[in-house]
Amino acid sequence: MLVKRAMPRHSPAMQLAAQRAHLAQLAEAGRLRALIPRAGIDMSSNDYLALAGSSRLAEAARTALARGVALGSGGSRLLRGNDAEHVALEEEAARFFGCEAALFFGSGYAANTALLSAVPQAHDLVVHDALVHASMHDGMRLGRARCVATPHGDVSAIDDAITAWRTAGGTGTPWIAVESLYSMDGDRADVTALIAVADRHDAMLIIDEAHATGVWGEGARGIAAALHGRVNVVTLNTFGKALGGEGALLCGPAIVRDFLVARARPFIFSTAPAPLGAAVARESLRIVADEPDRRARLQALIAAARHHLEPLGARVESQIVPLVIGDDRAAMHVAAAVQAAGFDVRGIRPPTVPTGTARLRITLTLHVSEADIVALATVLRDVLP
Repeated sequence: MLVKRAMPRHSPAMQLAAQRAHLAQLAEAGRLRALIPRAGIDMSSNDYLALAGSSRLAEAARTALARGVALGSGGSRLLRGNDAEHVALEEEAARFFGCEAALFFGSGYAANTALLSAVPQAHDLVVHDALVHASMHDGMRLGRARCVATPHGDVSAIDDAITAWRTAGGTGTPWIAVESLYSMDGDRADVTALIAVADRHDAMLIIDEAHATGVWGEGARGIAAALHGRVNVVTLNTFGKALGGEGALLCGPAIVRDFLVARARPFIFSTAPAPLGAAVARESLRIVADEPDRRARLQALIAAARHHLEPLGARVESQIVPLVIGDDRAAMHVAAAVQAAGFDVRGIRPPTVPTGTARLRITLTLHVSEADIVALATVLRDVLP
């Protein structure tokens, strides 16, 4: 008679030991993440227009508090958390971005996860740029549609993937998922070519405008501003970067908004964003409309970075400036040296970026001057391998 042997049981102590060993392996590979305090000149944040500490946003918060706007929502939007401030923001944002409807989320991560996990269905296809944000990847993992990655920036590969799927009998809706401005490379998607592919295949186009909102496009509405209002376009527009606040909007057809309210678990089962944050977000939209000089000043900094940092190997196409080092440890060594010199520049390693492309991610914000860029270039000349 065979006696079934019990599987070994792992105690909490054994589990913690395994976690310690894993962290030690990450440290050995130069990939251990840790929290470090803010220090030095800001060349790592996404506060591109320096609105996070602006007097107008501070006054908007004070005014909202004075008229009784709450700090907390007290529940999900489908319970009592649906505050008038959320509704007012969504209505104002729909007008600002020129879309039929907008839905407010606590973060861009939650919005992308909600959209891609709930809206594409099992018979659909999602074709995405390989370098889209982790939130898109996680949404696709939670969803039911088949997903295909294509090489970064290759619009023809997206076209080919949809064609192959149709040829093989695919009958649902194709979805194309991209970023308009890539968060680690600073390069742009060709939205004109992408919408042509979407139209040709009767596809839906999802464009993450997180790093473009407030900085690029007509009226600071993003690189895909000209596509807003189209029935086959959904955009993500965030408040937590150039707009200086928190939260994000999904903008597009009203039916997509209604479907998200009915079916998207990250929306249904999350406490609603703070009403105060929604009130402040409305002021952010007004600031970018009223103060185009902020964008002009940022463009001047981008031009300065192109002059001073490109000779050192940096790629300057936007306010996000990657300087690829390659080796993980070498990238972190350079980052540490730059930080010691007084510049808050962070090293970025896999899996955030592809293996072999560890880098410095330098961001340009209105917290710096051209003199700061020149000083950073001087330091980099001394410490780059």
